[in-house]
Amino acid sequence: MIIVFVVGYLAITLEHNLKIDKLIPALAMMAVLWALMALNIDGFSTWFNSAKHALMDNFSVLNHEEKIHLLEETLLHHLGKTAEILVFLLGAMTIVEIIDYFDGFSTIKSFIKTKSKSRILWIFAFLAFILSAIIDNLTATIVLISILQKIVHDKKVRLWYAGLIIVAANAGGAWSPIGDVTTTMLWIGKKVSTGRLISYLLIPSLVCMLVPTIIASFMPAFKGEIAGDEADDKPKSKFGATMLYLGLGAIVFVPVFKTVTHLPPYVGMMLSLAIVATFAEIYSSSKFNISQIDGDKEHAAAGHHSPVHHSLSKIELPSILFFLGILMAVAALESLGLLFGFADTLKESLPMLGTETAGTQVSDLVIILLGVGSAVIDNVPLVAASLGMFSEGLDDPLWHFIAFSAGTGGSMLIIGSAAGVVAMGMEKIDFFWYFKKVAWLAFIGFLSGSIVFIILRNFVL
Repeated sequence: MIIVFVVGYLAITLEHNLKIDKLIPALAMMAVLWALMALNIDGFSTWFNSAKHALMDNFSVLNHEEKIHLLEETLLHHLGKTAEILVFLLGAMTIVEIIDYFDGFSTIKSFIKTKSKSRILWIFAFLAFILSAIIDNLTATIVLISILQKIVHDKKVRLWYAGLIIVAANAGGAWSPIGDVTTTMLWIGKKVSTGRLISYLLIPSLVCMLVPTIIASFMPAFKGEIAGDEADDKPKSKFGATMLYLGLGAIVFVPVFKTVTHLPPYVGMMLSLAIVATFAEIYSSSKFNISQIDGDKEHAAAGHHSPVHHSLSKIELPSILFFLGILMAVAALESLGLLFGFADTLKESLPMLGTETAGTQVSDLVIILLGVGSAVIDNVPLVAASLGMFSEGLDDPLWHFIAFSAGTGGSMLIIGSAAGVVAMGMEKIDFFWYFKKVAWLAFIGFLSGSIVFIILRNFVL
């Protein structure tokens, strides 16, 4: 199973060399791993109960039928957890596309008057940092690269901006409960609260964004001015600004809905999508009638002009399928206790660098390695494994360090974060180009932020 995962992962990283879309090996890897588990269920001695975040004591004494039943339950559990994330992302991405349908992002584009490459870099870095905290790092990356494509026409220059947007978006997502999938997991799991998360991570996340941006601003790629046309920046629709503010407000409403109802965030996102879609239909004056389902030409024409239908057809479905494949593949390894065992070995073998006064006995080196690991293996299952490893209570500094490390560590590889994967798809960024040009900047930012967090934890907070 480990060999299958390694081969599948290599196929994902070598996507451009193999000329095979990364979602294909991800989906194949998922199916093969779970098939191997089902065919060899009696040969495994351990099983990780994801619902209870612990290894099962009596797995080896179960008979074949009971093990198969447990496998099916575990598969359903992981599919449910993965679907929560995917449905949340589908909602957010659709809202973004609806805003774009009304050309709402031209409102942001109109604020960018400069032609200086370094100034544009700083504008996008701060926009990514702030927007990712509001609409999550994945959605913020989609928004900003969409705007970037309208401002910077040189593909080579745009790749550099996209790389720094990924770093800034992941940094911005780490200090907000809705800014990153892993932070949302810790928030939903009652490990961090909104107020303490912001107080612990705002400054380290800001440092994680500022250091790479400062270094990059002195690099040749950001010297001089961009060549561009003097296009009209006003929204093509008079409802552009309204839909922008409505859409962003609807996404910000999601954590409020979650706090009030205690329902998973995707439920609030679906409500937000319904509200935004309602106004979109009204503003577009669409005559789409939901009762016309017999496939006639009038129905097809009306559906074509519906902003919701148009937006749904434009979302990054390959990215959604890729997330499904990679998350379910890692879930297979997690179910056998492999991730849990690996993390537990790290916890026991590495020196204890965490301090008693900080309220944690876990080595800081373990958490930093978890951040590096999140660039290689998806950060979602790593955080899920850490939820089972550690028993610290609400707002223990350990959880905040995990949130920072998992959220920002993924920037070191293009496929290490949702923001990176989407940017890779939108701009066709080569894995090795990013590794050579941007990874070192992301690493310096990650290390700088980690040091600032440790200083704040030990001497300030």
